[in-house]
Amino acid sequence: MGAGARAFIALGANLGDPQANVREAMRRLDDGTLGRVVSRSALYRSAPVGMPDQPDFVNAMVEMRTHCSPLELMRALLRLEATMGRIRGERNGPRVIDLDLIAFDLRRFSTDELQLPHPRALQRAFVMLPWSEIAADCDLPGGGKVGQVASALSTAQLRRLDA
Repeated sequence: MGAGARAFIALGANLGDPQANVREAMRRLDDGTLGRVVSRSALYRSAPVGMPDQPDFVNAMVEMRTHCSPLELMRALLRLEATMGRIRGERNGPRVIDLDLIAFDLRRFSTDELQLPHPRALQRAFVMLPWSEIAADCDLPGGGKVGQVASALSTAQLRRLDA
């Protein structure tokens, strides 16, 4: 599926079997319902942010080609989280799966429900490093290339996991 909008989705998990949960979410994202995954990063282990007293996270990034609008895709990601057992609790708290729409066609989009690019993505190495692995040359709205932003962040809290 070459046609369609280009969407970048960050995945994270730290409950149950986080690696299996992230891989299962990738599989479900590629089932054709929302589009197709065209690229995926390696998995990374990262220390929790904002709420340190919880297990480490497993993070990754996928690029999709989708026929959905940004809001349709974001709502579908929330439904997928729920079907995989995510219960929304404390902000930055532990989770079975987290799916964040980070960018959509590399353009700005803002409603009460969704802001793109994701407002905190550019400060988070656990988002930017996996993203730079699959799309380092992408131009960010208002902020250079993905690879440049990623290289400026500290990756001391990140560890690439073997495939």
